[in-house]
Amino acid sequence: MRIAAIHPHVLRHDLDAHFQSAFSTFATRWACLVEVVCDDGTVGWGECLGPAAPNAALVRAMAPLALGRDPRDIEPIWTEIYSQFRDQGQRGATMTAQSGIDIALWDVAGKSFGVPVHRLLGGAYRADVPCYATGGFRPVGRDRDEALAEELRGYREAGFTAVKIKIGYGVAADVASIRLAREVLGPGIALMIDANHGYDAVEAIRLGRAVSDQDIDWFEEPVVPELLDAYVEIRARQPIPVAGGETWHGRAGFAEAIAKRAVDILQPDVCGCGGITEMRKIVSLAETAGIRVTPHVWGTGVALAASLQMLATLPPTPPRHAEREPLLEFDQTWNPFRQEILSIPIAQTAGRVAIPQGRGLGIEIDRAALARYTVEA
Repeated sequence: MRIAAIHPHVLRHDLDAHFQSAFSTFATRWACLVEVVCDDGTVGWGECLGPAAPNAALVRAMAPLALGRDPRDIEPIWTEIYSQFRDQGQRGATMTAQSGIDIALWDVAGKSFGVPVHRLLGGAYRADVPCYATGGFRPVGRDRDEALAEELRGYREAGFTAVKIKIGYGVAADVASIRLAREVLGPGIALMIDANHGYDAVEAIRLGRAVSDQDIDWFEEPVVPELLDAYVEIRARQPIPVAGGETWHGRAGFAEAIAKRAVDILQPDVCGCGGITEMRKIVSLAETAGIRVTPHVWGTGVALAASLQMLATLPPTPPRHAEREPLLEFDQTWNPFRQEILSIPIAQTAGRVAIPQGRGLGIEIDRAALARYTVEA
């Protein structure tokens, strides 16, 4: 069994309704999927977090390092690619591109051995996981709080037991939105806030103190990811647990944050941190340090499936009868790639999502849907 081809697929969909995070306006959904084709016809799929076109270009540049090799030699292939791009590539787009290739290789390996990826990783601790709805972005051309209240009522009615909303639009406005969110959700639904690094440390501390009575589970990415000392300061000077990690890459990047205890909750994204191969090592570092892991997820159904395989294998920390289950992030903004490109979409029921049990990632790609959205392959 040998790798015959590696194809990046750039997907695009123009949105009818635009929305904003603290620093980005979303008018178009983009994605970069990675298809690994083997000489026996086996196909594996992966996904790269971040800008689609640069990821695709890097996947093409990396592909010759894997062609002709046994796709089940995942660690040696990972090391070869990383080593060849190391001088300029320990973090950023080279790592997100490598993540997509790595995930696709794990998908191939699972299919080759006839088992789900979580079996190859040592087995599953659980058959399903709770999920939380990610939303609460600021809509363009509509009152934010009116839209937020309507959106949150929908999540409550859909059975979600946890919700994360976006902030970073100014402390006063955010405090009002957080209080509104808690009022709409009530006391029985967990609430998280995500600033998408839209604050400086002074604002983040002020915000955390101002909403300390709103039972917030975590305060995500309060400041830009480079400022680890600011994360430490924010943890120390306001009471809400601090989360971060979606924009850190590789075990070296995470090791620095873990050593500083910059966050209470670590959020590696399997499509960005280096893939399944590297995320396993990041999880081990976090477990050793006693830091909770709640993966970040943003993308297509492929990203969801890969994240679910990882969530199945996250060890209970600490082991106990009343387990604190890891959470799946389930983006609820409009994204046809999340559902349409899978033959059987991943869905939540009463706030829970089943771990796919099929071979590899446990999903099948709908080729017709893929073709509809592909602008570059």
